[in-house]
Amino acid sequence: MITTTRTTVITITTDRAMRTSSLSFVMLTVFASAAAGQATTGPIVNAGGPTYSVANPTFETPMDRLYKAVFELRAPAGSPDRTNQSLNTMARYLNMHARAGVPREHVRVAGVVHGGASLELLKDEYYQAAHGVDNPNKDLIAEIIAGGGQVILCGQTAGSRGIDAGQLLPGVQLALSAMTAMTVLQQDGYQVILW
Repeated sequence: MITTTRTTVITITTDRAMRTSSLSFVMLTVFASAAAGQATTGPIVNAGGPTYSVANPTFETPMDRLYKAVFELRAPAGSPDRTNQSLNTMARYLNMHARAGVPREHVRVAGVVHGGASLELLKDEYYQAAHGVDNPNKDLIAEIIAGGGQVILCGQTAGSRGIDAGQLLPGVQLALSAMTAMTVLQQDGYQVILW
């Protein structure tokens, strides 16, 4: 949904220039926020990855290119009942390109996970044992994978934390190491997105 709002600048003249400037700034901020629009999810991932429409961008997004991005996920979410922001960013990458008209087969995303973020790839029963709540990332991960993305766990992290393949959410891959996965993906044309 795209919302269009007309911005009207109202200036109230008072005896004090400071008061006028402050009021004008506040009103401009309110109008600018309303005009910014609403972020929406989809069309590929609906569990996260909200994006904004960009009307008439001045930097072209060629429709005939391959957009292959790899993200490194090492930090967990701020609290166990919240989704990982890097997973949301991966979903945003898929959604914004699809919404901009890039053919779905031209957009690929991969997340290479290690360190503290590794527990966010666990099935509910194992996540609950660690955190006491269901895994809030499971729907987001499922939709990223269904949308053509890859989520890959570092085997060295898995070994050091006692995680085996049977504990992972469906579709999550297990690599020899995060370094191996990053190397292979880059050789396959994925660009590392530093986020």
